[in-house]
Amino acid sequence: MWPLVWTAMRTYAPYVTFPVAVVVGAVGYHLEWFIRGTPKPREQRSILEMREERTLEEQAGTDGTQVLSLKDKLEFAPRAALNRNRPQES
Repeated sequence: MWPLVWTAMRTYAPYVTFPVAVVVGAVGYHLEWFIRGTPKPREQRSILEMREERTLEEQAGTDGTQVLSLKDKLEFAPRAALNRNRPQES
């Protein structure tokens, strides 16, 4: 009799475990909701908004027309990566 039961359980396992998993997940979700309480409205700004505000604050005291040339910016890059095809300066 036991081999027949085990064969039936192995055959119909997805049909048995899926509803059990749904019930356990729903109970856990509602239990966590009950423990944490009602959610508070999100007052925190998004990361994109904070980044834009920080960038504007950094640029507030500087002159936007005074920027580094492209040559000056390339000097900070590693020589091995970007200077391979540039002619050597004498």
